[in-house]
Amino acid sequence: MLIMVNNTDIKSKIELLKSGELTCVDNAKSFLAEIEKNNSKFNIVLEKSNNVLEIAADLDKKRENGDNLGKLFGLCFLVKSNISVTDMIVSCASKTLENYKGSFDADVIKNIVAEGGIILGNVNNDEFANGASGETSAFGATDNPFSVGRVPGGSSSGSAAAVAADFCDISLGSDTGGSIRNPASHCNVVGVKPSFGRVSRYGLVDLSMSLDQIGPFSKDVYGSALCMEVISGLSSNDATTFDRDILSYVEKKESFKPKFGIIKEFVDMISDNEISQVFNSNIEKLKTEGYEVVEVSVNNIELAVQAYYPIVYAEFYSGTRKFDGVKYGEKIEDTAGEEVLRRIYGGQAITQSEFDGAYYKKALKVKEMIAEEFSKAFENVDCILTPVTPMLPHKIGSDVSVEAMYAYDAFTTPLNLAGVCGGVVNGAVIDYDGDKVAVGIQVISDKFCEDKMFSGMRIIETLNK
Repeated sequence: MLIMVNNTDIKSKIELLKSGELTCVDNAKSFLAEIEKNNSKFNIVLEKSNNVLEIAADLDKKRENGDNLGKLFGLCFLVKSNISVTDMIVSCASKTLENYKGSFDADVIKNIVAEGGIILGNVNNDEFANGASGETSAFGATDNPFSVGRVPGGSSSGSAAAVAADFCDISLGSDTGGSIRNPASHCNVVGVKPSFGRVSRYGLVDLSMSLDQIGPFSKDVYGSALCMEVISGLSSNDATTFDRDILSYVEKKESFKPKFGIIKEFVDMISDNEISQVFNSNIEKLKTEGYEVVEVSVNNIELAVQAYYPIVYAEFYSGTRKFDGVKYGEKIEDTAGEEVLRRIYGGQAITQSEFDGAYYKKALKVKEMIAEEFSKAFENVDCILTPVTPMLPHKIGSDVSVEAMYAYDAFTTPLNLAGVCGGVVNGAVIDYDGDKVAVGIQVISDKFCEDKMFSGMRIIETLNK
């Protein structure tokens, strides 16, 4: 008989696993059973690993032998399909790479396995991470387990949905302009975008090499903080990583009382009444609990989306030139969907010599300006709070314009441009058009200040329990 502990908090789950009260095999079996039962309903998991139970049994033997057990001992992970895992299809949810098997483990996978984590398989996402709703996958849209029939957000749709559906303990996604934080908000889970250079991108299929970061999803802040401790650090495989101290993110520093900021320009941009009410309610809760909340200004932040897309288009076009049908899968122009082609052809136009300096280089200047503005803002506060998305999750298949979908990233893209870290926790669950819908709060801290970010996230998490 399986011990169903899929809803157990991560700290308690690890204690059960390390004590042997819950075996690694039973933990893995419970998730595999849940996937077997419900995956056809949500379209989350694309491929399951063939040796999950063997790996779990080996971990149980380690415990029985008294061996040292890792930080993630026995926890089960699902991985976005643009992250390489040996002998698993790295499809990027595209027909282009439908049959391309990973020949190596990404750095994040190596780190997780070294600490006793178990890789269950990989999950659906917007094709080549192009999208904000989870609807552009070549293998069909992912449904939102928390708000069934509505989009889970994207592009890391399957990663967020996997945690919400109790298919795994923790999942991995990638975030270029909100692709972890957007679905974390919609699916009522915790999601983290690390500072640029905090986590190795080696083994990630790029969307935009100067903006991408890999990060975790979990049911609670502790789970994401623990995963971040494991996957962070300098890598000889990724020259963009930095040799910076990795603090114990899971430790609660009771003496630290963060000072919070709200961005005036963002508050003025909140057009959805429900999102505004949830955001303001959380600010009032903080003030009632004695936390200082001040207004900060980030000039030029309204230019973020306008700067973000020329960078993404140009860098995505450059990165996809290897998908020519010779070495990696099929030719991308012959097999990819509408959104991927839109960005390829847009990037091709931007990078043509006659446009040199007109778009990409100007966008990079705006990127530098926004980074400087955030640095100034963090001279006065520890954490900045913002909404996550400008609108609530729509029904799958709804007619949403390209412009509206691109506007999804208004509150999240500035962080990628600035290279700062940001995490999402639930701010409230509301009734919306007959459905229960989650509304997240984004907690931002300065570059390599994930410890402060997690402190702020824990506070919001505690206020809303």
